[in-house]
Amino acid sequence: MSDMQAQIEMLNGNPFFVRRWGAPHLPKILMLHGFPEYGGAWAPVAERLSDRFHCIAPDQRGFGQSWAPDDVSAYATSALVGDMAALIGDAPLIVLGHDWGAAVAYGLAMSRPDLVEKLIIMNGVHPVPFQRAMAAGGAQTEASQYINYLRKAGSEEKLAEDGFSKLMALFSAKMDLGWLTDDLRAEYLTEWARPGRLKTMIHWYRASPLKVAEVGTPITDLKEWPAEKLQVRCPHLLIWGVEDTALLPVATEGLEDFAADLTRVEIAGADHWLHHQQPDAVASAILDWLDP
Repeated sequence: MSDMQAQIEMLNGNPFFVRRWGAPHLPKILMLHGFPEYGGAWAPVAERLSDRFHCIAPDQRGFGQSWAPDDVSAYATSALVGDMAALIGDAPLIVLGHDWGAAVAYGLAMSRPDLVEKLIIMNGVHPVPFQRAMAAGGAQTEASQYINYLRKAGSEEKLAEDGFSKLMALFSAKMDLGWLTDDLRAEYLTEWARPGRLKTMIHWYRASPLKVAEVGTPITDLKEWPAEKLQVRCPHLLIWGVEDTALLPVATEGLEDFAADLTRVEIAGADHWLHHQQPDAVASAILDWLDP
């Protein structure tokens, strides 16, 4: 097991806070967090992989101690992917993404296949199956209504009230937060409280072109996505915490149409926060797939 090292690294001229575990000469895994987390959220998994891999976990744009431009337009997926392409450099590596980090990971695999050797997604979604599910008016539409709330002007102010109590409630809605110790809770509150950060974290939702239907009222005029440009051509592992109530299995239906070399693994007794709840099972699933 390796100690974590962290430092500011310049990506495309902008400062990003990057945590690293494992010796630099080992094969590399880029670990991309989601909302409302930060690079340090990967510690339980990274510590279990660091004897075999050099694990790289940045605070992504707008999160934690990284660069956080104020404008919504700065959070287009192409910009987020560009940050991580700069971090990767020239040598392809394994990319692991969770939640919003999965969106960036898919973006890298689809638009910069030269940089992604293998793709691992944990409770995250490819844009086409997810958009279809959110537009259908059914269970995923209902589960995604919080997105409309987050996109409203000033949502960050409401979520920050009373010591971020509403954000903590959103974080834990219908989920098991038994893993969130007092010390870890304090770390999350520190990251959320950095000046302006909660607003820029939520800008990821505001910048997204994905549409959320009203429950029971499907969106019927979705544009067709260019399937050829949205292919994952490298080997792809999808790890799924089966008790997730934010992302439902329907959001991954048809993923095989976009990932010909797909392996699915389910983690029982875990929900959206599977990397905290079942880090041993997650690490084992990754190692079993990478080194069968």
